Amino acid sequence: MPLDPTTINKIMWSIPNILCLIGSRHEDEWNAMTQSWVTQVAMEPVLVAVSIDTTAVTNRLIKAGGSFSINIWDRTDTRPFVKFSKPATKQGMTLNERPIREGVTGTPIFEEAVAYLECSVWETVACGTHDLFIGEVVDADIVGADGIGDVARMEDTRMKYGGVKRGGH
Repeated sequence: MPLDPTTINKIMWSIPNILCLIGSRHEDEWNAMTQSWVTQVAMEPVLVAVSIDTTAVTNRLIKAGGSFSINIWDRTDTRPFVKFSKPATKQGMTLNERPIREGVTGTPIFEEAVAYLECSVWETVACGTHDLFIGEVVDADIVGADGIGDVARMEDTRMKYGGVKRGGH
């Protein structure tokens, strides 16, 4: 019996996914992208994985720069995610007009995030249309005045990403 793409999408879209911005940089090229495929994969060392489309600017920058940041937003503020579905524009110390600073690895950290993890690439695994970047956490902080609270998730938006490949991805 062939797999039904609609069924696969319904199931995959029901898996809770954080919604965040992945920061990347190589030399003078900075970028950030909206991301929902993030998970912890080990405790010693602390490793997290992000899955990035092989055609994305962020993929290229992570490979070349060797690091990435995971910038977590409060659940009540999902506006930044729409602006980061295409390559970002850097002006001064902003990406798409959102203030950033340089992290310990040189990758962008968003000043408005409630928390962030900064990672050095530990291993890269090719996974078909995406590369899985496993990163060792080298810096982290909770920067929100009220702590982390409820974080933005895919279900907080009309965005759909995952399941089987469709026209837009």
